[in-house]
Amino acid sequence: MTRSLLLLVLALTSVPVIATAATGNYAERPEGKALLERLEKADGVDIDAARALLEDAQYQPKIVATMRKPAERTLTWADYRPIFLQPERARKGAAYIEEHRELFDGAVAKYGVPANIIAAIIGVETKYGAFLGRDRVLDALATLGFDYPERSDYFIKELENFIVLCVEEDLACDREIGSYAGAMGLPQFMPSSYRAYAVDGNGNGKRDLWEEPADIIYSVANYLAEHGWARGEPVALPAWIGSDKNLDAIERSKRKPAYRWDALDQLGVRVDDPPAADAEVGLLQFEGAQGTEYWLGLNNFFVITTYNHSPLYAMAVYQLGQEIAFARQNAATGGNTDR
Repeated sequence: MTRSLLLLVLALTSVPVIATAATGNYAERPEGKALLERLEKADGVDIDAARALLEDAQYQPKIVATMRKPAERTLTWADYRPIFLQPERARKGAAYIEEHRELFDGAVAKYGVPANIIAAIIGVETKYGAFLGRDRVLDALATLGFDYPERSDYFIKELENFIVLCVEEDLACDREIGSYAGAMGLPQFMPSSYRAYAVDGNGNGKRDLWEEPADIIYSVANYLAEHGWARGEPVALPAWIGSDKNLDAIERSKRKPAYRWDALDQLGVRVDDPPAADAEVGLLQFEGAQGTEYWLGLNNFFVITTYNHSPLYAMAVYQLGQEIAFARQNAATGGNTDR
């Protein structure tokens, strides 16, 4: 048994377990028993420690309420953009790159993902570690796995991955704090992504997405590379419509490209410096502060949507990345870093 799980068992067996009246003991629920049966077959998992975790997990009704009414559903680009794009966040992103320049250089060379995009994801997710969430990961995943039927299968699987991850990385499962959806660390990886894509960047035998910059930076780059990031290719291009007659007929993309560029070009979409004719692209439409914006989303834009499915998120990462690059350039030349 690992150190953290041993301490957890000792702690939990010395005090009575308090279960919420709303849900009872998660370990005694049918889904909980099935989860424990699966975990009993997993390598290295102490089943008593796993059962103690389920007994300790507490139902959090506010998490279910938040999942059912996420603020993002009602936000336009005009609302969303200023949340994540401020000069201070861009300056901190530039400073984060400079602080860990060798690590970023290594990640860029290995994975092909630009430093400003890696930093932008960390900046959007947690402000470079300033805000990691306020819910215990254990509570979030148990609440959503057992008491959020809309996606219970997904979150129970993430809870299973979390418990196995605690063994693999010797995490303090009863104390780790994350988002209300169970995402963890500076890059906010879900447990399954943590297990699949996190990288031991400093070679110390662990993958620590809270405290180790090498692991954090390399893991974000690895995730994007594994999902198809194209080295040296653009993310998105400002677009305009040459003729409005076809506008209603053009499908708007969200998570996947809908056209080859030559087909979209024939429908009247225009960009400066167009991509190759056979490039897979999508027309993006955002309601910005100055009116409707059209963008051409390229492969790398849709790779970012694998990290978070919202096109608003992907555009925020892209534009914050641009601002970080601008801030780095101006810091190097002694110029004003504010646009």
